[in-house]
Amino acid sequence: MSLKDRVVRRQDLGAPLEQDESSDAILRFRAQLLREADLDALARLDATQLRARLERIAGNLLNREGPVISAEQRATLIRQIVDEMIGLGVLEPLLADESVTEIMVNGFDDIWVERGGRLAREENLKFASEAQLYQTIDRIVGAVNRRVDESSPMVDARLPSGERVNVIIPPLSLGGPCLTIRRFPTPYTIEQLIGLGSLDRPLATLLASLVRAKLNVIVSGGTGTGKTTFLNALSSFIPGDERIITVEDAAELQLQQPHVITLESRPPNVEGRGQITIRDLVRNSLRMRPDRIIVGEVRGGETLDMLQAMNTGHEGSLATVHANSPEDAVLRLETLASMTELSISFEALRDQINSAIDVFVQLTRAADGTRRVASVALVTSSHREQFQLATVSEFVADRFTEGGRSTGHYVHAGLPPHIRQRLHQRGLPVPAEFDRDLDADRFERVESAS
Repeated sequence: MSLKDRVVRRQDLGAPLEQDESSDAILRFRAQLLREADLDALARLDATQLRARLERIAGNLLNREGPVISAEQRATLIRQIVDEMIGLGVLEPLLADESVTEIMVNGFDDIWVERGGRLAREENLKFASEAQLYQTIDRIVGAVNRRVDESSPMVDARLPSGERVNVIIPPLSLGGPCLTIRRFPTPYTIEQLIGLGSLDRPLATLLASLVRAKLNVIVSGGTGTGKTTFLNALSSFIPGDERIITVEDAAELQLQQPHVITLESRPPNVEGRGQITIRDLVRNSLRMRPDRIIVGEVRGGETLDMLQAMNTGHEGSLATVHANSPEDAVLRLETLASMTELSISFEALRDQINSAIDVFVQLTRAADGTRRVASVALVTSSHREQFQLATVSEFVADRFTEGGRSTGHYVHAGLPPHIRQRLHQRGLPVPAEFDRDLDADRFERVESAS
């Protein structure tokens, strides 16, 4: 392309490239770069060297045949060309943005992100075509030896940097291929969560004592309420001299103790073989002499194995479950524990849950995206009694908000006598807000499925 042609094409020096024009340029220069680059030499470079070499080649191409644009736009175009070759193309800027916690691609021209708990559409980002989106999907799933096609239209994968990826394509997705990328949750300490308003200090002190006293804790909440983040924060109270085994679908927990074994489930391979489930890992963890077991999320038959582990010497274990309230969490655990090949009566399951679970921590996400502890309930029933929960802490939201932000305060109650006694016997602190007899009227009965 002559200089005259390049100048005519971009009369206004520094004018931004339009979205469609930029996409066409990226694909064109990417194809030319592939023709001119020595692929054998590139294969011997590490990631940093590879990107530097490709950026240099792309810069030479733009000098020779590219449009006349400003230095800033030129640098952006070079980065986009290289991202399209070795990265995830238009998604790379979103992956580099620390404020983005989730990326949702609903077709090649419809990209949404979550920032600060709120969804927003990326108006200036889109794939050039559905074919380009499919290329990005193939690059992701191919890196983990998976495939996605009409015979296998759903797949879970992970990026090299650790983000979880879900892909679903037609014929299951009627509107075109959908790609969802979930970032690892940022690890927060309890002090940071107090600063964010996720809980108050008396409640944080109580939860620390409950974990150190080896009570079994379930963190419940809906999707996106921060269950994994809060579970990670709670785990910081586990003493460093204990052996901890974590079991997750995707390893997200970041424990700081010195003796931690991380187990991760494995999906089936392209032949449909080799799957290792959460239940398999929970069963195996019992043979590894754990002091505590932390299950990222229970959603099936592994719930029964987890309950049995909690009842057979593995006190102080933690897990999360999807539920909208502690009462729902109790019943959901009962239902999940029944999802096995074993025929177990609901009375026997109720006995398991009453004996195993001590604490339910319910999380919620407000309309403004704020995540916080909604309530803390302790199990006061035993054996085959009807489930009874005692709510000892509850967040009461204000009727009106300032500037659209959710505000409110916590109401605390006394602890059940057996819990207070256990904490006092171990010399653990009990905040004054909780160090009194529990009002019997605060007991809540939960109707079992039986």
